[in-house]
Amino acid sequence: MAYADIALLAQDYDFQLRTAACYAVETPADDASAPGWAADHAWDMAAQPGFGDAYASALAGGVERPGWDASVISDAQILGAVQAIGTP
Repeated sequence: MAYADIALLAQDYDFQLRTAACYAVETPADDASAPGWAADHAWDMAAQPGFGDAYASALAGGVERPGWDASVISDAQILGAVQAIGTP
């Protein structure tokens, strides 16, 4: 894991959209708060175990949109991370 990989993932807008979608589905909060939650926790999400390595591997392998690609970081992994970070 390299900090640079985590930093790149934290700024990946596609990954933030997927995180927001997970948050919107999993919480009783109104959907308008989902993008804010995803932005506020972008670094927490990116720093989850294995996420930085998976992202770096996808970049090295030429995956065009690694934050969007569920074969890089799965929806189940995103859900687990959202649940681990905590929701209101």
